[in-house]
Amino acid sequence: MCARTSLNEKRLLTFSALLASGFAGGGMFLGLLVGSLVIVFDGVYSLVSLLLTLLSLAVSRYIERPSHSHFPFGKAIFEPVVIAIKGLVILLVVSYSLYAAIVAMFSGGREVDASIATLFGAVNVIGCAYAWWYIAKKSQRFSSGLIEAEATQWKMDTLLSVAVTLGFISAWLVSISPYAEYAVYADPMMMILMSFYFIKVPFEMLRDAVRELLMMTPSDDICTAVDKEVTALDKQISQSIEIAGITKVGRELRVNLDVRANGNELKVAEIEKTRRILKDKLSKLSLNLSLTMNIAR
Repeated sequence: MCARTSLNEKRLLTFSALLASGFAGGGMFLGLLVGSLVIVFDGVYSLVSLLLTLLSLAVSRYIERPSHSHFPFGKAIFEPVVIAIKGLVILLVVSYSLYAAIVAMFSGGREVDASIATLFGAVNVIGCAYAWWYIAKKSQRFSSGLIEAEATQWKMDTLLSVAVTLGFISAWLVSISPYAEYAVYADPMMMILMSFYFIKVPFEMLRDAVRELLMMTPSDDICTAVDKEVTALDKQISQSIEIAGITKVGRELRVNLDVRANGNELKVAEIEKTRRILKDKLSKLSLNLSLTMNIAR
């Protein structure tokens, strides 16, 4: 990762942490005040986001430090570890909130002041949408796994805030209708509906991070890009090269190639030239390329 990308990452994570701290405090205070499961969940989620963002920021700074003897292959592994922790913690928060909502549904519901809750939801929508838009926009120029995970967190928070606002508007409409007795079920029902969506996102974060930790095959886009460049290069040089393995760990792309001589000689200069060309071609993936070329027979 270049120095500019690293600086951009730290700035975005710091911005995200400051914004999340405000939403966390406001959400939990108001949620407890009006007795809303959904608003409390929104505040707790923001608090978890804050703690996870601080973890991401600390790891981002640690990764940029020179590797010690304890990490001879670098510190790229820390990035999927952090993303896995994020996915697992968010999954646990959503699962507990789903459980609490189901219990509330079968114990008479929860009465909530819809007017205050709706106002809070509207403020949250604006703030979270701005954070999501800002981080996503910046990540288009300078991206990393940590920034993408942060954008995903704010996307989830934005969708949650939209659902909260629409839900409380619906609850207020029900409260002034002939079916006012059912308004107490609006809050837990919203929580249940949102949980089914929110469980999917952290699950995917956790799954992808575990795939990297286990050094499994990366996404089809990465594999296709590497295969395309290696195939094109194989036709231009005298040696024969083929892909032995591709893995992605954090911000590092590890490519292993088998090199075979078509004659009796293996030209070292051409191998180095092949390495330089391939690194240049794969730089468009915005990953740190670790290229290993094995002499095969």
